[in-house]
This record gives sequence, C-alpha cells and structure tokens, in this order.
Amino acid sequence: MIWLSPPHLSGREAHFVKEAFDWNWVAPVGPNIDFFEVELGQYVGKPTVVAASSGTAALHLALMLLGVGSGDSVICSSLTFVASANPILYQGAYPLFVDSEPDGWNMCPEALETALRKSVAVGWRIKAVVLVHLYGMPANMQELLSICERYGVPVIEDAAEALGSRYADRAVGTLGAMGIYSFNGNKIITTSAGGALITATSEQMSRAKYLATQAKDPVPYFSHSTLGYNYRMSNICAGIGRGQLEVLPQRVNRRRQIFEYYRRVLKAEVSLGFQNEPSLGYSNRWLTAVRLMPGVDPERVRQGLWSAGIEARRVWKPLHLQPLYKDAGYVGGEVGATLFEEGLCLPSGSSLSPEDQEYVVSKLLPLLKEEG
Repeated sequence: MIWLSPPHLSGREAHFVKEAFDWNWVAPVGPNIDFFEVELGQYVGKPTVVAASSGTAALHLALMLLGVGSGDSVICSSLTFVASANPILYQGAYPLFVDSEPDGWNMCPEALETALRKSVAVGWRIKAVVLVHLYGMPANMQELLSICERYGVPVIEDAAEALGSRYADRAVGTLGAMGIYSFNGNKIITTSAGGALITATSEQMSRAKYLATQAKDPVPYFSHSTLGYNYRMSNICAGIGRGQLEVLPQRVNRRRQIFEYYRRVLKAEVSLGFQNEPSLGYSNRWLTAVRLMPGVDPERVRQGLWSAGIEARRVWKPLHLQPLYKDAGYVGGEVGATLFEEGLCLPSGSSLSPEDQEYVVSKLLPLLKEEG
C-alpha cells in the first residue's frame, strides 16, 4: 500500500529512546524533553518552546494564555482540520469562521477584515485569530498581520502542518503572537504523538508549562490554585522527535521534490490547480493537494486510487459546513467549499520512492481522463 504521509524514521530515534529507557525517564519529564525544546527552538529561531502532548493541546494552551474565555469570540480559518477550532469551544468561546483565498487556499485577507469590522460593529469581543498554514503553505502573513494589528487582535499561527515552511525568511509559527506545531504520525516529522507551543515571552512559556502539568503550585506538596491539564510531551516521544529534527531539512527537500514532480507531470497531461506560494513564502509541501477539473468527482478518483493500493484523501471539509459548527458565524464566499468539492491530496510522504510516485501518476491520470 502506498500511504498518504506515513512516518519516515531516520534510525537515530532509537538512540534517544534507548537513553530514556536506560535512564528510566519514561514519564512526561526528562532530559529528552529539555533537549527537544532547545533544539526545536534553535531550528525555528525562537527559544520559548513548550513541548506538548499534541498540537491541539498546544493550541488550547495558547488560547488560555491570551485569556480567551466564556462569551469571547475567536476568528478561525474555515478550511482546516477540526482541531484548529475545537479548543475555542473548550474555553467556552464562540468561533467565527473565515473563508480562504483561491491562490494559496489560506485565510482570505478581505474576508478577515470584513469579519473584524462586523465584529466591532456588533460589539463582539474578538480575543484572537487562529490562522492556519494549510497543508504547509504559508499564509499571506504580511497582509493578515497588518489587518489584525490595526484591530488590536493577536494572531495564533496554527502551523501544525507547516514545520519547515518559512515566510519572509522566518519560520512560520514564529511571526504571530504565538504558534503551534503538530508531530502526529503523519506530519513532516513525528514524535508518535505530540506538539509544541511557541510563545512570545519566557513568562508565557513558564505559564504554559505550569498549566500543562496540572497547574501544581510551587510548594513541597500537591496544592492547586488553578485548573490545569495533563498536556506535557513524554520523554520517550521527545526522544523520537530529537532523532527526527536531525533530518528535517532533508524531509522538506524531499516533499518539495515530490510536489514538483506531480506539478510537472500532471500539468503536462491534465488541467489541475495547485496551491501557490506567496511571494515571500516557502512551503514544506507537507501534502501535495490538487484541485481537479470541474466535473471530476474527487471521491470517485479517491476510491479508484484506493482500489489500486494508493491512499489519497479529500481536502478538508470547511468547518462552517460541519454539523458540529452549524450555528457558528461565517464570513466569506464559496472558495473553501469549492476546494472541498474539487480537491484531493496525493501521497506525499518523504519515503515515497520515485518508482512509487510514477505508479501513483500512472493510476491517477486514467481516472482523471475517464472522469473528465
């Protein structure tokens, strides 16, 4: 089976995991966590890193640090995975979803400004904007940050899929007030399960670690003055992450090569749309997502590929169309909905061999031409 984005281990992970076992550091504390936070901080150019149990946990911590609470509103990209918005509900706040722009498929600046203007007019308390870098593609940060700055609203970058991507030569996840990454098994590097929060200050970092370890007060017994969570990464998972970080540049290069092959070969045969990098952006190309020709059913193509032993996936269904969020606000048009109806993600794992990628294309092209 050719999977969409399987884990790709370097071999070095076992060394760090063995150390964890040798030292008996198998809990959510230990030297691998400390080293992983330092090494990730060095890679992204920001030392204020908190290793968490998941990207979702990291996003929840970010919302708590910004004081999001009951009755507040948070603007969020609509075309994304549900984990980008669920922590808003954890805090008792209301999500307001914003449509995408058709070029890079990320949050539309015009729709964002409309959402903020309308929110001010009706008196909603917009406490944050959760801005997603979809499939690793950097959003148009210059324009989006400028809009949010004018309205005094902090930006949380959901860079769960975008470690290794850059904007204006800075790591995405470090341009807003805070950023988060995911190290789930299908991401560009993995810790098996885990995530990370990038804060703006060391004080925020300390507060996040406090909240992520059940908010234990600094006394020699168990005392708790604040609601806390069990959100820290395990020392074993952090060991896997340390081995993965060593090969992250190679993983980014390989995913970009895979994307370029798809674009070159498929565009020569059929008319497909691809995510385009903004002028200041550099994408890790975590997944190659394509927009199929009008009239081609992505579900039929997905099923045809599956029958040939190839995993492909539909583009995210926009959150404003999800039953869970049927009562949430939405600003924008039909860009995200159209991308869902026409989009498909192709196998993009860094371990994908050239021969397997040729096989994918050989099975995909007949399906596209037959459907078209």
